[in-house]
Amino acid sequence: MENQNDKEVMELALQAGHILLENGAEIFRVEETMERICRHYGVESGNEFVLSNGIFVTAGNEKEKVFAKVQHIPVSGTHLDKVTAVNQLSREIAEGKYTVSEAMEELERIKRMPGKRKVTQILASGVGSAAFCFLFGGNLRDSLVAFAAGLFLYVYVLQVSGPYLSKIVGNVGGGALVTVICSVMYLTGVGEHLNYMIIGSIMPLIPGVAFTNAIRDVADEDYISGAVRMLDALLVFLSIAIGVGLGISVIGRLTGGALL
Repeated sequence: MENQNDKEVMELALQAGHILLENGAEIFRVEETMERICRHYGVESGNEFVLSNGIFVTAGNEKEKVFAKVQHIPVSGTHLDKVTAVNQLSREIAEGKYTVSEAMEELERIKRMPGKRKVTQILASGVGSAAFCFLFGGNLRDSLVAFAAGLFLYVYVLQVSGPYLSKIVGNVGGGALVTVICSVMYLTGVGEHLNYMIIGSIMPLIPGVAFTNAIRDVADEDYISGAVRMLDALLVFLSIAIGVGLGISVIGRLTGGALL
């Protein structure tokens, strides 16, 4: 294959890695995809060093142009549709279906892919909360309460927590919100098992993908990235626990300890 412009190839690889890392891909997947792109377009000297919140790429030797760039990528959420799309694109690049410019255009299209509609996210939160409540031992009435709490929770996440609050404060507030809702429903006799209702309702806040990826990174000996992701997930867990504790404390004081 005729060699492409080295800088364009490295920018393409960096952009692909950025999208993958930003949307929840594992470290080894990001490195593998970037390396596959570089090798296919003839940049044999390309090297990449990926952390959970940054990418370092270099290239250059006596035959190839020198290239070096660093991109900071804040730890954020997960968008697996984009991860899947970039993975598929890298496979098609390896099969020779794209020039560098065409691949860059496709990456721009992937970057602009819209997320799920807000209504879909809210409904999914409610259904997930109800399902987890039932899975953990709640009955139908408990699951209905968890469904309602899950709906209110994601309205809060989309309208208040996401746009205006930090991750820690937002998760504390989310944990407190579902606890108050479930506690009120329990005290009025709508639900029967407060613990199952709360457990189910907080599940949409749990960073399961981030926690799983942290374990995988550690298993792949990417200790720095794994530790950063693990710490981020543990902070979320702690924030949710604080929120639940605050909610129970407030309701307990208002009701004279009726929850205890």
